[in-house]
Amino acid sequence: MAGGSTDAATKEMEALHVGQTKETDEILKKASDSNGGAPGAQSPPPPADDDEAQVDGPSEDGAGASAAAKKKKKKSKAKKKKDPHQQTDPPSIPVDELFPSGDFPEGEIQEYKDDNLWRTTSEEKREQERLQKPMYNSVRRAAEVHRQVRKYMRSIIKPGMLMMELCETLENMVRKLIKENGLQAGIAFPTGCSLNWVAAHWTPNSGDKTVLQYDDVMKLDFGTHIDGHIVDCAFTVAFNPMFDPLLQATRDATNTGIKEAGIDARLCDVGAAIQEVMESYEVEINGKVFQVKSVRNLNGHSIGPYQIHAGKSVPIVKGGEQTKMEEGEFYAIETFGSTGKGFVREDLECSHYMKNFDVGHVPLRVAKAKQLLGTINNNFGTLAFCRRYLDRIGETKYLMALKNLCDVGIVQVCEIGYHHFDANVYQDMVTHGFLTCLQPYPPLCDVRGSYVSQFEHTILLRPTCKEVISRGDDY
Repeated sequence: MAGGSTDAATKEMEALHVGQTKETDEILKKASDSNGGAPGAQSPPPPADDDEAQVDGPSEDGAGASAAAKKKKKKSKAKKKKDPHQQTDPPSIPVDELFPSGDFPEGEIQEYKDDNLWRTTSEEKREQERLQKPMYNSVRRAAEVHRQVRKYMRSIIKPGMLMMELCETLENMVRKLIKENGLQAGIAFPTGCSLNWVAAHWTPNSGDKTVLQYDDVMKLDFGTHIDGHIVDCAFTVAFNPMFDPLLQATRDATNTGIKEAGIDARLCDVGAAIQEVMESYEVEINGKVFQVKSVRNLNGHSIGPYQIHAGKSVPIVKGGEQTKMEEGEFYAIETFGSTGKGFVREDLECSHYMKNFDVGHVPLRVAKAKQLLGTINNNFGTLAFCRRYLDRIGETKYLMALKNLCDVGIVQVCEIGYHHFDANVYQDMVTHGFLTCLQPYPPLCDVRGSYVSQFEHTILLRPTCKEVISRGDDY
């Protein structure tokens, strides 16, 4: 009996084995078909990650994963286009789009010296700075525009370039990068590109054909502003290396002035330190050695909202005023070194003009002068402008009206921040016979045949430290 039961169990086991074999054959056949029908072909190992999965399998799941991955890549590319964070060459993207957070780079930070060292760690002073952050960001935005524009200009300025082309290229780039917007954002004053013995206040008038030469020494001085917060910054370009000591003298003198400036610093002490460094340099030009001289009637100056010269002058020679610098003030620290007499006078055709900051309402008899004053108020306010800017906004036949706005035959001696200026005024616009409405600023020149160099930075005397707003990698 026991023997009969074993046979039945054996048959049952054999039947089960045959069934499993058939199932295995069917699975292997399907796998073979999916690999192109090759006998003995093995299915690929599972992919290591999602990116591999989108390539290998032709299944619906694989195709879906592939489509999703492609879609994801397209989205990331689109994101990069919307938020470039990188300037083009030449620069064309407004700087506020490069810094979408609205926080612009700080300038160089320098600690105060001696009795003001405590300011660095004062919580009260730090809180004052936090309250001023919107204003700081405005002027830093203007400084970033200045840095990017001058970096590009330094790369393209070459001998043989028309001065008119140079100025228009620079100014149009400023307008684009700062998003020019009336009196809220734009150019702070005309581009100064004074050559050789001309120290300041020269820019080409319409039709000027002056060409930059290899042996020229050019001072490139331009300004930017946001909501009237002005960055005034300048450097000198010279292609001939024999002028290098002249440029180095001015660069070092400017950095010395920045170092000496600070809360409670006396203006006369800053000037004395600048002169000592400047006049320690000599330069050999065509076999003749010249001592570099500080131009004694050109100065740095304080800066106010919509006011390029806000009342205080920073001398570049000893013997200046005992006036102290104060917390919260902006200054343009600029120095001029010359191989000439070290003294400038007015010369050449005037191109720069600026409305008197303190002038009130003045009744006008000449209709064209009245119309021109309205144009000046709307487009420039109390910021400096030049004839090219009037041409650009469509003004024509305005020279006589411009003369009218420069006043009636009164010689007014007025301090305008970085020099003392005898203004020869013309006709028809003065309040009570003494206040000039519009001030001309002719070019300022040392003796012909001499060479003048300039470097300049804008600094802010913050409650806790000194910030060189316009500092860059270049100077």
